[in-house]
Amino acid sequence: MAGFNFERDLPHQQNAVNSVLSVFNGAFANPLQDKAQASISNPIIKFNDLNRRTRNIAQLQKDHNINTEYSDKDSNILDISMETGTGKTYTYTKMIFELNKNLKLSKFIIVVPTLSIKAGTVNFLNAKATKEHFKQDYKKVLKTYIVESKKTNKNKKATMPQAVREFVEARDNTSIHILVINGGMINSDTMAKTFDVSLFDKYSSPFEAIQSIKPITIVDEPHKFATQNKTWENIKKLQSQYIFRYGATFNEQYENLLYQLTAVQSFNQNLVKGVVAYVEEFIEGEKCFVTLKKTDGTEAEFELNTNGIETTHKLLKNGSLALIHSEMSGLTIEKLNKTIVLLSNGLELKKGNKINPYSYAQSMQEKMLKQTISKHFEIEKDLLTREARIKPLTLFFIDDIESFRNKDGQLRVFFETTVKAHIKKLLKTETDDFYKDYLQKSLNDLSLVSGGYFSKDNTDKDDKIQKEVNEILHDKESLLSLDNPRRFIFSKWTLREGWDNPNVFQICKLRSSGSTTSKLQEVGRGLRLPVNEYMARVKDENFDLNYYVDFTESDFVDNLVNEINEKSNNDWKEDAPKLTQLMIDDIKNTYGVDENELLERLDELDAIKRSNDFKDGGYRKLQNLYPINNALDKGKVRNNNTTKSKTTIRKAKYQELKILWETINQKVVLEYKIDNEEQFLQLLTGYFKDNLKEFRLQGIALKTQKIAFNNAQAYYQDLDITKNELIPIVTMGYKEFLIALAGKININLNTIHSVFLGLKDKLNINDYMNEQTIRIIKNGFNKYLLDNAIDKFHIGYKRISNAIHPTKLTDNQGNVLKEINASDVGVFDGDDRVADNYLFDELFYDSNLEKGNILQNISNITVFTKIPKNSIKIPVVGGFSYSPDFAYVVKDIQGNQTLNLIVETKDKAKRDLSSDESQKIKHAEQFFNNIGNNVKVKFETQFSGNKILEIIQENINQSNLP
Repeated sequence: MAGFNFERDLPHQQNAVNSVLSVFNGAFANPLQDKAQASISNPIIKFNDLNRRTRNIAQLQKDHNINTEYSDKDSNILDISMETGTGKTYTYTKMIFELNKNLKLSKFIIVVPTLSIKAGTVNFLNAKATKEHFKQDYKKVLKTYIVESKKTNKNKKATMPQAVREFVEARDNTSIHILVINGGMINSDTMAKTFDVSLFDKYSSPFEAIQSIKPITIVDEPHKFATQNKTWENIKKLQSQYIFRYGATFNEQYENLLYQLTAVQSFNQNLVKGVVAYVEEFIEGEKCFVTLKKTDGTEAEFELNTNGIETTHKLLKNGSLALIHSEMSGLTIEKLNKTIVLLSNGLELKKGNKINPYSYAQSMQEKMLKQTISKHFEIEKDLLTREARIKPLTLFFIDDIESFRNKDGQLRVFFETTVKAHIKKLLKTETDDFYKDYLQKSLNDLSLVSGGYFSKDNTDKDDKIQKEVNEILHDKESLLSLDNPRRFIFSKWTLREGWDNPNVFQICKLRSSGSTTSKLQEVGRGLRLPVNEYMARVKDENFDLNYYVDFTESDFVDNLVNEINEKSNNDWKEDAPKLTQLMIDDIKNTYGVDENELLERLDELDAIKRSNDFKDGGYRKLQNLYPINNALDKGKVRNNNTTKSKTTIRKAKYQELKILWETINQKVVLEYKIDNEEQFLQLLTGYFKDNLKEFRLQGIALKTQKIAFNNAQAYYQDLDITKNELIPIVTMGYKEFLIALAGKININLNTIHSVFLGLKDKLNINDYMNEQTIRIIKNGFNKYLLDNAIDKFHIGYKRISNAIHPTKLTDNQGNVLKEINASDVGVFDGDDRVADNYLFDELFYDSNLEKGNILQNISNITVFTKIPKNSIKIPVVGGFSYSPDFAYVVKDIQGNQTLNLIVETKDKAKRDLSSDESQKIKHAEQFFNNIGNNVKVKFETQFSGNKILEIIQENINQSNLP
């Protein structure tokens, strides 16, 4: 499977990197005087003006509307706050490359709190996809050095850790060197120890050796490194020039806050999945709880309160909590000290913490398990029968490891029995060939559908278990492969901060995690937007993470929403002084308005100065024009029991829609109306001529530097870089390359060869014969075809099948369904009464423009409907597809059906359409103008400000013209 396809220049990530770079405006790199040491060390970062950095940070915080209390001019710590699931690791990796490019920094240390975060970080940095992605932009690669615990060998002389030695000694300036170390390791005796065998005959301890190279340190998950703790003291011993802290949680303990991407922004801008909570109710257990009263390190004292009756129970290490209440069977004390009692399910209890015994009841866990599995297969069927498939994963948190690991364990038996029943049921009716094969493969060996990771697995020698662990911890691509039926993951709270997978669509807590846990951290394992089978992020629709909890967390949604809003109170103030880049980004994402248009409108309103500072009343004018606040949008986090999961079809209304519905559900293929192969040759040549810059040559560069002086301080400047020798990157022969490329872009082999011959003076393709080049050409040429379709060549649609049903509204026989998934109609819901002639009983919508259409009663309309997602896929040039929003059946004054209208709603101005959107609309016009034999279908686009009544009336008038 190919590696992940990372997107470049995502605004929320690029803004974070730009914020870091702006701190170093006016900075320069000053090499060490000792040439030998300079060859392995970072240069010293200096400023011409000693106060420049402080001014840079102050200006940055003003521009980003960040509280100036979050700054400390004497601190070398720089903070970047990014919410879980928005790509912190990618962002700080890009920052590393930019700091290398701008300030010649090449040695970085990444400190992570746990082994699981360490594994995820190392996997990302070492991934082939990561290396190729950044190499294209920066012409350098990362080299990682991982500090691991050493096995003691009494007969061997102790030496400095190999990773530290290699990192310090590295002098390869074509690479960037990164030392990765976890909190436990940085606190170990190994790092503090003095060794007999020293480094460079100078440094006898790891800390000393690292100090000598003037490192830059990145701290991941800063809330795990409180500045009063031992770990932070050891981080300071690295004597880093700068410490960058990247995290979602800082507990308001900022030093110099440079950038803040809040939870509200992440959810409202659709940078992460929404959250739907399923709460398992249990009335009997509402008035029963166990409280930890005290612990002395040897004995823990608990109090059981049942309907107001209190009893005291004392337990030692390994004591069973079943002695307190029978429903806590299998739960024991794993360890305890004077402040914490650690239970066998990974839950840490402190004095005063409460748990509910009934949340451990087997009947409740089985019910939750059953519900989660059922929902998984519902999601899976939708996502794995798409054109570009998405493989969903479900994550279970449990406490009884043996019940899962043991082949005859109660949990495993119940789980596999339930999964088997669902698969057998699906196989009876499934028509999609791929999904049928996937289900059959799962049924053939049910042990392959699940896997687990628990801390004890680190010492387990079982090959099958190690394969599971490797996939879950280290190999996301393998876990997401469509050839791999594993999609259910079990863990014991081991997979927390630092572990995530973009395709986790469900998390089920079969055991409580405690009431004090951050809800954002809990859901963070599944917030990332999913990737499809081509490892590309899917961002053009709204996805939800289903989260299952028991009755003890009935306030889960309220707590999560409160936490999101509380953490996001620093963006839009009541009277902000300046129009910041974050405000501009919010407005762009919410209203689809580009920056230039926004500034022009605010100028017309006399709201801003040339500096983007607000004039008197200017901020209020902005809010009136584009209302933005820092509250979470409705529906982004919600309880399942407060939102209907289905919407009801009005069967009588469907009969009036039937002819139009069956017409637009015809199965068609796209035809390119290209006269001959010569025209294809011209198109492909045009693509390469327009995109020669994409073929960036890798080469040895001649770098010119000069000595300059400022305020009696010497430094050096880089002048232009000239390439003088190309280094070809070739992994394939010419014929092999041509055949592979022809297969990917479906063009005649000779045509491609002719193009390369014709461009040989401008492009020597022999330098680029590799899989990466094929992928770039395929994606680029598909986009080029889309941009030039209709203008440079014509298209057509050919019907390929008489079969229409089943559809999103009908079964195999064409009978209308009783109801469909509400998520197929819209992500938002409302209590408003829908129009009388609307197909569905309930209100679900994706934008306010859609909502207005659905609520409006128009007398000329016989019936109209929101077209369910992915029900009509219009093929678009370049392998893309397009789905419109509404279908209307219109009648005249006499009640005769006169018009079938398909409407695309764009809650933005026409001028704000992207080129891709415009081209897809042209395809839709072509499709609907030619699809009907006896049924005429008209296609229109509704933009913000357009009233659906006026669009319909205009089309009625046109249809009545002679």
